[in-house]
Amino acid sequence: MRFTKMHGLGNDFLIVDDREPAAIDWPAAARRLCDRRRGVGADGILLIGSSVGADLRMQLFNADGSEGEMCGNGVRCVALFVLERGIAPERVVWETGAGPVITQVVGKGLVTVDMGPPRFLPAEIPVDAAGADPLHLPLEAAGRRFEVSAVGMGNPHCVLRVDDVEGFPVAEVGPALEAHPAFPHHTNVEFVAVLSPAHVRQRTFERGVGETDACGTGACASMVALRRLGLVATAVDVELNGGTLRIEWPDSGSVFMTGPAETVFSSEVAVPLAAALRS
Repeated sequence: MRFTKMHGLGNDFLIVDDREPAAIDWPAAARRLCDRRRGVGADGILLIGSSVGADLRMQLFNADGSEGEMCGNGVRCVALFVLERGIAPERVVWETGAGPVITQVVGKGLVTVDMGPPRFLPAEIPVDAAGADPLHLPLEAAGRRFEVSAVGMGNPHCVLRVDDVEGFPVAEVGPALEAHPAFPHHTNVEFVAVLSPAHVRQRTFERGVGETDACGTGACASMVALRRLGLVATAVDVELNGGTLRIEWPDSGSVFMTGPAETVFSSEVAVPLAAALRS
């Protein structure tokens, strides 16, 4: 199996051209190959496949083997991958588990993504709000009570405003909120502080991965939640552990994300992977 390791602001993936599908147990492959001590090391595997209704298909398997609907940093990586190999032009419509997503390579290693509109209805996020407003949702986790904002970006997000992002116990609260019963499919968790109407600081505990250097859908979810709360402007720089994403949302319609993608190296797994994993 040939793969290329890429990252978007430190959120790293193994990219596989799977337009001619390989007989591989992808959940098991993700658990093995994404292991940072016994494997290659990555936050997930991204498969590029053929599509009937779009230009190409992107499929995500997280490091724990679970399948994710969408990944903002990952879709920038595959956009650059297919352009550099002549598979597709600068603009690509992707079929994803979250619906169609459009990427446009706008500069050297820089990609703008039309992420589609955010979701606010509990059933679309999904979240069990129990009659509460998902924008002001009270939850108890890790022995503490929080008010969070639930937002869907094709995948579920739980946005928590904090005063001190650097000092907040993400490793303790993140897993508790990720697996909170209010989120039937678990959730990504964003810890954000508003530094100015055009600048926020964020850390993310990603569903199926843990804390990551960056989360594109999470940056979009945070910006949208903060915008609905009247705390930020329509264009915001979201500062993540791995760098900064530019997020734009004019209060309706699609959210637009602009950020970098970078190739690390290409290699291959020489063994017949499916047989090796079954053993």
